[in-house]
Amino acid sequence: MADPVSWFLIEPGWKVVDSTGAEVGSVAEVVGDSADDIFNGLSISTGLLGKPRYVPAERVGTITEGRVQLAMSNAELEGLSEYKEPATTAQILPDSASRLERFEQPVEAPIHDRPFRMNIVRRLLLRLRRRP
Repeated sequence: MADPVSWFLIEPGWKVVDSTGAEVGSVAEVVGDSADDIFNGLSISTGLLGKPRYVPAERVGTITEGRVQLAMSNAELEGLSEYKEPATTAQILPDSASRLERFEQPVEAPIHDRPFRMNIVRRLLLRLRRRP
């Protein structure tokens, strides 16, 4: 068995297995704050057309290179709610803000910082890449 690794290394597309070792899906997104080393959980894609499920960090078991084992059964995973991305934050400028401040604001603090979304095309490509 491979050595455990940090949650910092988890990448979209990694295989996710339940507590018995059966494959239940793949990682769609890692939820946490890497700056403060806070791991909140994972968004798990359970099927090509299915909605991602949110697995809290407390239910994530062993993390090894390319594989995440959950501390829950497949039936428990099916009972979890759909992952909904947290609301974005943005600085609201006062009415007295100059045009320059309004122009610079989205550049300094972009509202969306994720480089990609786990849409159906990306899920399909990750699934095809995992095949031997």
